[in-house]
Formats: sequence, C-alpha cells, structure tokens
Amino acid sequence: MKIAVGSDMKTHLTEVVVTNLQSRGFEVTAFGALVREPALWPGVAIEVAQQVANGLFPQAILFCWTGTGISLAANKVPGIRAALCHDAETARGARKWNDANILAMSLRAVSEEVAKEILQAWFTTGPSTDAEDIACLKELEQFEKALHGAGS
Repeated sequence: MKIAVGSDMKTHLTEVVVTNLQSRGFEVTAFGALVREPALWPGVAIEVAQQVANGLFPQAILFCWTGTGISLAANKVPGIRAALCHDAETARGARKWNDANILAMSLRAVSEEVAKEILQAWFTTGPSTDAEDIACLKELEQFEKALHGAGS
C-alpha cells in the first residue's frame, strides 16, 4: 500500500516512522522537509491532504512541532479527517470512530517508542461498523458537502 508522509522538519522521529512504515511493506512517498527545505507546515499539510482527498494515497502521516498546525491545515481540505494523536489509544479511537485518514504527530511530544505504538494501533484498527458511528460520519460528510458544495 502507498502512504504519504510529510513534515515541516526532518528529524530522527520522521526517519524512524518512515523506516517503520517501509518495514511494514508500505511504499512511502515523502513530502515537505523530508525532500526539500524550507517547508512550511501549512503548505505541507495542504499538499498531502489534497493527495489523499484526490485518492492518490488512502492515508497519510503528517508532522510538525506540536502536530496541531499541520492537523488543522490538513482538515481544511474537504474529505480529510486528520487526527492529532499523542498515544496509541487516541490513534485507535481516531481510526475506529472517526475513520481518520491522516495521522498527525508532534515532533516535540512523541517519542520513538510511542510513535511505534501509535503506528501499530493506527494500522491494526479499522472503522467501526456500529450504526451510530456510521451515522456520525455521514452527518459530518453531509455538512462538509453543504459547506463546500456537492460538486466540490
């Protein structure tokens, strides 16, 4: 499976995550500071989110110092459900209840070990089949269509 990975900074954590993804058999495409500098977080987030929204990648992983900015920017793109995750349980919930398609992590707060736990939870959890959870996502999708227009 293909996956996009982007960051506004290239760090040890980004390298660990890319290596982990490759060991899981993912074909990683790098964005932002992982391939060029400078890379500002809004541009990285939007570029990657558009790739996911357009179906070029089913999922992506984004990083910035806190993870907040890059997740906020990614969520501006219609069809994106980016989740800022600082632990495995949050990642598991984001996949299960929110069918999140972009994982955002903090370069400052997430350790190498916790990142591996987050990845494990993210990739071993699928979307919920519970009717209420599905209804929540449908409501979100309908709001987004109304906001951005059905043809967008």
